[in-house]
Amino acid sequence: MLKISWNSRFSWSLLLSTGIFLASTSHATKAAASEVTPLPLEQTRSNLPTPNVSQIEQSLDSTVQPINRLSNQVTSVSQLSDVRPTDWAFQALQSLVERYGCIAGYPDRTYRGNRALTRYEFAAGLNACLDRVNELIAAATADLVKKEDLATLQKLQEQFATELATLRGRVDKLEARTTTLEKQQFSTTTKLQGDAIFIAADTFGDRANNTAANDTQDDTQAFFAYRVRLSLLTSFTGKDLLFTRLAANNVPNLQTSTGTAETRLTIDRSSFPESSLYLDSLHYRFPLGNQTTVWFGTRQLQPVVFAPNLNPLIGGANGAISRFATHNPTIYRPGFDGAGVGVSHQFSPQLRFGLGYLTDDTQAPNPNAGRGIFSGNNLLYSQLTFTPSRNFDIAFSYGRKYFGSNTGFNLTGGTGSAFARNPFQQNATVSDNFGLQFLWKTSPTLQIGGWFGYTRAFQVKGAENEATILNGAISVAFPDLFKKGNLGGIIVGIPPKATSNDFRPTPTAARRVDSDTSLHLEAFYTFKVNNNVSITPGVFLITNPEQNRNNDSILVGTVRTNFSF
Repeated sequence: MLKISWNSRFSWSLLLSTGIFLASTSHATKAAASEVTPLPLEQTRSNLPTPNVSQIEQSLDSTVQPINRLSNQVTSVSQLSDVRPTDWAFQALQSLVERYGCIAGYPDRTYRGNRALTRYEFAAGLNACLDRVNELIAAATADLVKKEDLATLQKLQEQFATELATLRGRVDKLEARTTTLEKQQFSTTTKLQGDAIFIAADTFGDRANNTAANDTQDDTQAFFAYRVRLSLLTSFTGKDLLFTRLAANNVPNLQTSTGTAETRLTIDRSSFPESSLYLDSLHYRFPLGNQTTVWFGTRQLQPVVFAPNLNPLIGGANGAISRFATHNPTIYRPGFDGAGVGVSHQFSPQLRFGLGYLTDDTQAPNPNAGRGIFSGNNLLYSQLTFTPSRNFDIAFSYGRKYFGSNTGFNLTGGTGSAFARNPFQQNATVSDNFGLQFLWKTSPTLQIGGWFGYTRAFQVKGAENEATILNGAISVAFPDLFKKGNLGGIIVGIPPKATSNDFRPTPTAARRVDSDTSLHLEAFYTFKVNNNVSITPGVFLITNPEQNRNNDSILVGTVRTNFSF
């Protein structure tokens, strides 16, 4: 007696795993679709209606004989490595597909079988038709299945028994692995990412100072340090993102050793104790309509999160090695780790606008006078990004910063000269910061970017002093240099310098202004070992450190290894 009983989970998983067929139980003939109510295959054996056995056997005998005579005239499919469109088996399956709609392989939900199939691909399609016929029988609509088709299925089932059994075993293994993964998965809503960086570095050159009385001896020794970060990416709707990042870092701030913040590395630690585990970032993003996205957060919400950064060499893991070369520091670095809100609106594919209000995250939770969300250090930021073509971007930025008295001034984001970072010593300061950035992708292997920053700072308590601060850079990136995934980079720039300043610490003291100019010259090469490991050797040279020609040049050399997982 003909037996057509298959496990439905096998058929469904099988078709997904082959990537060739998509079993569809919704495309039977119009007549069948109006009458069939599919039942789970697990219930097929128990719910299968009892047929008239003698009638079915007589019908099958009368049908199988002519089919056997026809199939014996061609080469047996068991002898073929592929099943071709001219083979009887192929044509028989195609006929079943057309009658019962058991395979739909294209977006218009039609089957267009017109190429040779492997025996395993063919077996997957055969199994789909077996399942479909089983459903019709289980739904007491066996009269919709032609006797000739039952005989054809029996014949095909016999010739592909080995392949069907093999594929069923593979699917069982896949489902077992899937079950294991579901039990052991980290979270159904959260993805874990991480990176670990090992860095060896040293500096060469005398210590920079602004007065001859200070020690200029180079006391820096070669060092070996690390930074580790674990990022939790959580989505509750599929369109939002809660970003949480933990970090530990013992990379030193080289300003202490070299006498200038112009030598700082991209990945050095900030205000947290050495090697301690701390919350590095915490912010949430969600869409507001189709063109608007909103961010708010309590830690490390900075302009680069919600406004495009056009530097082709950005990135502490695989990009620029110095803090200054990462991006325009007076625009993208508030001078504190931000807490607040940001909004980005896409007016068109060519025009995007970003707006944000950020406050010092160490002051935001403090309710005392001069602190809190609006009274503490803060930044109001906006950026208009214009993309006239796929290969060119330009952005105009404006940021208004406020630092209260004695709050650790950092107008230039932890780089540049001391006079630029803190032009009025510890007096309350407001600054208007303007930035122009561009990125030109001249070819797939060459990108040119750059920025210019202009800052006008005002002392808001005491005397009415003003200062002007400038900075700028040109970046040249070489994607896929020598090998796909590698990156070469060159940066030439001027770190932030105070070009004018009315402020004098005392009536007879010199103004806090930089009379000379430092040049920042940097080159690095990131070699991608594999998808998870990269090595970046690099050097950068600071001439006239602290914008003072009395200081000797300082060279910083690093070898950085990044592990991502």
